[in-house]
Amino acid sequence: MEKSKIFYVEDDATLAFLTIDYLEQFYDITHFSDGAEAVKNFHKTDYDLCILDVMLPKKDGFEIAEEIRNSNSEIPIFFLSAKSLKEDRIRGLKLGADDFLVKPFSLEELSLKIEVFLKRSQKATIPVQKSYEIGSFQFHPNDYCVTKDKEKISLTERESALLKLFLDNKNEVLKREKILTALWGDDDYFMGRSLDVFISRLRKIFKDEENVRIENIPRIGFKLVIE
Repeated sequence: MEKSKIFYVEDDATLAFLTIDYLEQFYDITHFSDGAEAVKNFHKTDYDLCILDVMLPKKDGFEIAEEIRNSNSEIPIFFLSAKSLKEDRIRGLKLGADDFLVKPFSLEELSLKIEVFLKRSQKATIPVQKSYEIGSFQFHPNDYCVTKDKEKISLTERESALLKLFLDNKNEVLKREKILTALWGDDDYFMGRSLDVFISRLRKIFKDEENVRIENIPRIGFKLVIE
């Protein structure tokens, strides 16, 4: 069975060696230590998942993620950082990151997270309803985007999964814990903060739609209302 391909960018030679030595027993790892070189080579291979250090020479992890997301909204992206600043986490999530690990981290934990996201990505390839109407927008879950006239807004895989969950339960209250478990398999505090970021983005997209809104139900959850 062919191994999943991991795009790994890390300039700490020791950490990179240890990480590759552990992960290559499970995955096909391609490593870069230079951000600009990594971006140049990303499209040469069909990768299954990205692991990006934040602090890198020439191009940092955020810049790499932004370029990746411009052409690929589906591939899972993990950020690695020596800092645990909330601002860095929020910036990463807004760029479409799927997870954010603070150094030092457990290689076993990293491997488990990789496996979870690879499985979810494979499930995401299963055909689903081609499109949904959301006011004057069309949501295309297979293409991870919403469109309106000739305008196209790309979504990350997680944002698409959240929007689809809302649409499959429109005008019904979804408990916060149910949403978190459906999207992340967990409902811890950090995932809750991530959910708030994604909901904020969806609200921004549909802000001009008078008959579409995501209501906050205090201490319970959220409801997508389409009138």
